[in-house]
Amino acid sequence: LFGFPVTINMLAVVVTVAVTWLVYIGIRESSKANAAMVVVKVAILLGVVAVGARFVTPDNWGPCAPAGLGGIQAGAAIIFFAFIGFDAVSTTAEECRNPGKDLPRGILLSLGICTAIYVAVALVVTGMLRYTELAGKADPLAYIFEQNNMAGIAGVVSFGAVIATTAALLVYQVGQPRIFMSMSRDGLLGPWFGKVHPRYATPANATIVTGVLVAVPAALGNIDEVVELTNIGTLFAFAIVCAGVMVLRARRPEAERKFRMPFVWVLAPAGILACLWLAQGLPAKTWW
Repeated sequence: LFGFPVTINMLAVVVTVAVTWLVYIGIRESSKANAAMVVVKVAILLGVVAVGARFVTPDNWGPCAPAGLGGIQAGAAIIFFAFIGFDAVSTTAEECRNPGKDLPRGILLSLGICTAIYVAVALVVTGMLRYTELAGKADPLAYIFEQNNMAGIAGVVSFGAVIATTAALLVYQVGQPRIFMSMSRDGLLGPWFGKVHPRYATPANATIVTGVLVAVPAALGNIDEVVELTNIGTLFAFAIVCAGVMVLRARRPEAERKFRMPFVWVLAPAGILACLWLAQGLPAKTWW
């Protein structure tokens, strides 16, 4: 177009439209679909660990941290998007039966379980193939199994990657419209964003806007740049949340708290510093 090559990722658009429609028609339908996809992707990841553990060569794990602390920082900053969904759970508070009790449990338990699965998968796959051979590979898990003559399992892993991405998108598409709705109630956005569908009881207008805002960059954007921008935006948001907890504790100490954050004056500043440290590992272009 005018001398510039234009590539449109139609699969990303189709998936985004389908997920937006699912979120539009109801939280119960979204929850059921999410539960089904989570079962599939967790089963595949556990299968990767079980099958891949037999092909681990411990020598592939050395040397430990070859790029030093800077390498750990850069790697953690790039992969941080894997941990974004946990805060999205809090946006469904209105649809929870007992949010004061259920949300903290759901966030902390899912965070712990997912981290354990992430670590197990990382240990197995880096033990199966030396990390230097994974540079530039778009689907490293499938590639590792292909190199170990397990093309069938590689296909299953690739399918799992699509399911995992779709499930993650579903969580974000559920969360963002509800943030828009809350902002509308607070007067930060117009009342149009806060309208609830009379039949589906979902923030219909905000859901459609979110679908468009996601589909267009997904169709045209560079995945590496999108991931980096997502990470730095989320790290900034997490730092604000940590600061907000301290502000509320100081300004509204008498407020009812069904879940009270322990050691707030230690953990909250540590959270802010951790977010800033991770953000420092992202490219300068992302900061700009």
